[in-house]
Amino acid sequence: MTIPTLTLNDDTTPRLGIPQLGFGVYLVPPPDTQGVVERALEVGYRHIDTAQMYGNEAGVGAALAASGLGRDELFVTTKLNNGNHRPDDARRSLAESLEALGLDQVDLFLIHWPLPERYDGDFVSTWQTMVELRDQGLTRSVGVSNFQPAHLDRIVAETAVAPSVNQIEVHPFFTNESARAANARHGVLTEAWAPIARGKVAESPVIVEIAERLGRTPAQVALRWHLQRGDIVFPKSTNVERMRENYDVFDFELSLADVAALSALDEGEAGRTGPNPDRFNWIPS
Repeated sequence: MTIPTLTLNDDTTPRLGIPQLGFGVYLVPPPDTQGVVERALEVGYRHIDTAQMYGNEAGVGAALAASGLGRDELFVTTKLNNGNHRPDDARRSLAESLEALGLDQVDLFLIHWPLPERYDGDFVSTWQTMVELRDQGLTRSVGVSNFQPAHLDRIVAETAVAPSVNQIEVHPFFTNESARAANARHGVLTEAWAPIARGKVAESPVIVEIAERLGRTPAQVALRWHLQRGDIVFPKSTNVERMRENYDVFDFELSLADVAALSALDEGEAGRTGPNPDRFNWIPS
């Protein structure tokens, strides 16, 4: 199975862009991470999404090293810890991530959260540092995560550099269209976290009916919805059969009516499963 790739707005090399389906390691315990990622790579995943705050970069790196796969076959994303937004801290932080991952360069480095009520509201200097790190070759591309439209508009207006991606919460119960529209306006790809709403898709009669009609699972239907809308997804599971199920979403399509039916499940702000980025200001101790 060949996973489609999307072109990032700063692609300057012959290497194909970002795989549209990846594998997330959020909440995978560090001692288990190597084995989990090794199984994901065996299934066929080539895009691995981790973060400094997950505490499991070293396990990801060990799995990559043990895989025997060439570096050009892998796409690796990590994210800046909330406590490391100041420029010198961000530089040190990426160096630590590269050491933990056993890499000279990551493919994508993201600001994990904007933290608008921290650092005197300054996430622009953090973004400028991210761009410098890209220009130094320590990461191929840079992006953001959980940026609201106003946050995105501000960094583009003040630096004239748009992120490659914005990783935001998106699923049928929280379609987050305003953030997706802002991304599109700036040529930024949308990455959807919590793509199956932490399992809630299995409880939706609308999604269950479509899944039964197509001979698929509710999770597969939801993932297919994301893909057909042009977003990047990286479901997480430690179960190899579920990994395969999530990977097996490229040999069927939803009708336009089915896509619309899932989109109509949107509950607006009430549908969020995670924090609102305008008010989230947590820094790990």
